[in-house]
Amino acid sequence: MNFIEFVKNFKKDIDYTKTGMMLFHNGVVRGTSRQGDKVTNIQVKKDDKKIKEIIKEIENLKGITKADAYVFEGEFSIGDDLMYAAVAGDIRDNVFPALQKLVNTIKKEAVFKKEIIEK
Repeated sequence: MNFIEFVKNFKKDIDYTKTGMMLFHNGVVRGTSRQGDKVTNIQVKKDDKKIKEIIKEIENLKGITKADAYVFEGEFSIGDDLMYAAVAGDIRDNVFPALQKLVNTIKKEAVFKKEIIEK
């Protein structure tokens, strides 16, 4: 899966009579930890069942017409893609917070990562 494929697949089967906005997220491996340590790579595991549950929760939010996410699993280097996420909906007041909630909830509840720090 690449980002272009993700976007094309997401845009299929959207009810454009109720959709005025789509937002996309492309999370990548950052070169430093939140504490400022140099990261050499990252290991990621995911819970696909939980990700699907989170997507359904987002799709039930006010004004949201579609949500989706794809999380990569394995070991990754700096700059590699880690997550694609998307939300479509009626207006930006509903779509922006929904995308933020989708990404944050997946990272908190369905993704387990280990940063490898340079020593």
